[in-house]
Amino acid sequence: MKYRIEFSKAAIRDLDRVWAEVFEASQSNDTTRQYINDLLDYTEKRSVFPKAGALLYYETSFTGYFFIIFKAYIIFYRLEEDKTLIDRVLFGKSDYIRHLKIIQN
Repeated sequence: MKYRIEFSKAAIRDLDRVWAEVFEASQSNDTTRQYINDLLDYTEKRSVFPKAGALLYYETSFTGYFFIIFKAYIIFYRLEEDKTLIDRVLFGKSDYIRHLKIIQN
């Protein structure tokens, strides 16, 4: 069964931020475009094998999130019926647990 990929509004904003960060580092539209395309292609593979990502646990409990790592970024997603819902695309060294709102302050 092939799952449909959907991006949340937050994930789309994250992709805009990734674009800006990669462009700032590379100063090249071509390099940045290729990076984003590679990231999206890598994410698209979750449509066929969505459970192949790692399960995200917090304090020994499964959070409902799966994740995959693409270079410096972590792509967090959930499964819902026939959809793979991409919730966030975050820098790997960020406090992603707080960004995912798994814990409250």
